[in-house]
Amino acid sequence: MEIPSRPAVSVFAAAVALLLPLSGCRADTPEETTSDAQAAEDTDNATSADEVTPARDFEVRTVDDEEFAGASLEGKAAVLWFWAPWCTVCQSEAEGVVEAGERYADEVEFLGVAGLGQVGPMQEFVADHELEEMTHLVDNDGTVWSGFGVTRQPSFSFLRPDGTHHTVQGVLTDEELDGYIEEELLDTDQNTS
Repeated sequence: MEIPSRPAVSVFAAAVALLLPLSGCRADTPEETTSDAQAAEDTDNATSADEVTPARDFEVRTVDDEEFAGASLEGKAAVLWFWAPWCTVCQSEAEGVVEAGERYADEVEFLGVAGLGQVGPMQEFVADHELEEMTHLVDNDGTVWSGFGVTRQPSFSFLRPDGTHHTVQGVLTDEELDGYIEEELLDTDQNTS
């Protein structure tokens, strides 16, 4: 067996180091974006009850092959969890997402948004991690991800009933997830404007 030379190993290690961040499945510090600034700029163009806010203007299929329209979320508090079936970080946080969904079931709708994969592995991910109680959207063309400013998984978007949202890209602990739900969706002082 021939052992690779040091330069070959160094080149390989450098290539892996450069490509790893591009894989999208990361466990580093969360990045946040929000639609609040846009909503403040668009006060003259506020949406009526019959209009759909831009990020919620989508129609996709679910992992169970049902139709789903983002407009059905208008006026509701919801958490969108963006995941990919091959993402090991997503796999490790699945249990915490299920538990949060159970804790807030009477106040907040939880949805998974699967992307970057095929439907078969998405269905397996849902079954393997006992996520059947949540609706999971298939976003193969990236429409939902881009609408909420998501560029990697895992990510969360907290949709307020008033049509604005706050997106956090990266891993959240159970406590951080609860904190965002309380602050972004259930804090009546913030959400009654």
